[in-house]
Amino acid sequence: KTDFETFFAEAPALHPSRSLIKGMICGVRIEDIEETTMREMRYLDKLVDELAKGRPMAKILRQ
Repeated sequence: KTDFETFFAEAPALHPSRSLIKGMICGVRIEDIEETTMREMRYLDKLVDELAKGRPMAKILRQ
C-alpha cells in the first residue's frame, strides 16, 4: 500500500501543465491550496472529474 505523499514523491514525472488546472473541487479553489500534497491530490481529482464528464484532456490542461 502507498499513501498519496509517497505516490506523488515517487511518480516518474508529473505533467508540467497540471498547474494550469483551475476550478473548484469539494468547495475549495484548487489554485488556492497551499499544501503541496493536497494540491496534487486535487489536480488528480479534478482531472478525473472532468474526464468523466467527457471533457478532452487538452482542454483540461489548457493546451
